[in-house]
Amino acid sequence: MQKYIFLIMVIIGLFYLAACSGDDKANNYSTASNGEAQAIVFGTGGTSGTYYPIGGALKPVFEESEFVNNVTVESTGASVANVQNMQNGLNQMSIIMSDIGFEAIEGTGQFDGSSIDVEALAGMYQNVVQIVATADSGIENVEDLKGKRVGVGKVGSGVEQSAQKVLEVMGLSYDNLSKVTHTGYADSVQEMKNGNLDAAFFTSGVPNSNITDLMQQNDVVFVEIKADIANTLMEKYPFYKSFTIPANDETMYNLEEEVTTVGIQNLIAVSPDLNEDIVYDLTKRYYDYLGSEEISINALKSLERDQIATDLIVPLHPGAKKFYQEQGLVD
Repeated sequence: MQKYIFLIMVIIGLFYLAACSGDDKANNYSTASNGEAQAIVFGTGGTSGTYYPIGGALKPVFEESEFVNNVTVESTGASVANVQNMQNGLNQMSIIMSDIGFEAIEGTGQFDGSSIDVEALAGMYQNVVQIVATADSGIENVEDLKGKRVGVGKVGSGVEQSAQKVLEVMGLSYDNLSKVTHTGYADSVQEMKNGNLDAAFFTSGVPNSNITDLMQQNDVVFVEIKADIANTLMEKYPFYKSFTIPANDETMYNLEEEVTTVGIQNLIAVSPDLNEDIVYDLTKRYYDYLGSEEISINALKSLERDQIATDLIVPLHPGAKKFYQEQGLVD
């Protein structure tokens, strides 16, 4: 009788171990063995933004990996939601802005008191701080915003955060403006067309279609964030990078003179739990894709692929770092 009881207990134990093993494979992406294909959820942004179509363009590129059996491109609330989703295991890969990654790691800003590990697969294009004023507003530099009517982006948006930081380093605040509107791109442009705003902040890729629309019927001035202001911003907030909107470039407003400003780099981030071999292979495929003629998204066409691992504010995932070291792009 004891022999039968022992055998039953052994069988139950084996079933238990099998069940636990199945759960681990489903939930712990760090345990994926070499060559074992797995599903990836790729967090992007809203369907009308740039992140989502980038995810769609990269989906077939990443699905060519022997380590990946499917990539699901998920529409999300963008950077903050993507970081939280990676922490919770809902996304294994995401597109985020550098400032959000920086704040998550430091446990500041929207992640105050709750540090989250974030690692990068690669850098992407910059979201450029573009301050546009109507030609008859009298605004020629950032100091001239004082006493003017300014659109600063929706409450809590990346646009508003940039606006507040630029004003801050100038010793200004909303109290120094005659009117502040928390309007999105399209509404800010409409208010400028109607004569209700003198200027507005846009933090996006270049060109911004709403600015292009404004320029078709209105004379505008691009307000520069020049070296002294830019240096102060970059010193205090290391996720800012310098950016120049070139002159005589039809893909970038076709301006008569170049405009100096700053931008915040976008990143492809991956979960620290994602297997090193998988990330190495995905990094290689992204790098190869940027060197091909198959790029369909304008935001990716301007990327210098040998710069995608340079000066990132978020640490590289070990798998990505290994690939870039082999290419001589990082130490």
